Amino acid sequence: MEAEKELAGKVALVTGAGRGIGRAIAGFLAEKGAVVLVNYNGSRERALEAVREIEENGGQSEALGCDVSDFQACGSMIEEIIRKYGRVDILVNNAGVTRDNLIVRMTEEEYDRVLNTNLKGAFNTIRHLSRHFLKQRSGKIINISSVSGVTGNAGQANYSASKAGLIGLTKSVARELAGRGICANAVAPGFIDTEMTGAMPEKARDAAIASIPMGRPGSTADVAGLVAFLAGRGADYITGQVFCVDGGMTM
Repeated sequence: MEAEKELAGKVALVTGAGRGIGRAIAGFLAEKGAVVLVNYNGSRERALEAVREIEENGGQSEALGCDVSDFQACGSMIEEIIRKYGRVDILVNNAGVTRDNLIVRMTEEEYDRVLNTNLKGAFNTIRHLSRHFLKQRSGKIINISSVSGVTGNAGQANYSASKAGLIGLTKSVARELAGRGICANAVAPGFIDTEMTGAMPEKARDAAIASIPMGRPGSTADVAGLVAFLAGRGADYITGQVFCVDGGMTM
């Protein structure tokens, strides 16, 4: 089998895959031959664009609407995927939101919204897929954390807590499932060129870039390439790890 199609026959679920890092991950997995299920909650049109892009490049994809913070809805989505495709091999928990605020002004709703989507959402998908992975005796779980979860970040107590929680979740799941050949790892992007970072005030953006030893933002492809590697055979003996894609920010 050609190396670039090493994921042929695999089924991947990528949450929050309509844009940004999630969309890039979906594209990379499809290029390697996986059937990619593009989960979305906000914009159906963006998810359909991601699917069309994959299909135009010769891949197979489908858009699935689901709020991952909803435990029952997650279960229904995963049941439908297994009924239709027969298996899931790769789970990428990328869905995330921000509600930035200083802790003295942060509302309960802002805190809960971020934790429910970013952290509970990952628990929900892993929980509903764990029995399937165990029965299958294989599976790759890749959780998209953040350098904010490694170092903390002023004005992001909720976001940093959710992303740090993902790291703890990843390590615990890795320990529980490793005996059945299931790998769980976390990827922690730093300052990546996306719509969100592009909308930052120029002064804040310049300050962020100045903190990067490599002197430039990363690209969504930098993150997606690592995720695709972790999803493949070359990472079959890697589990419970956190990989920072940050140009040296957390050295």
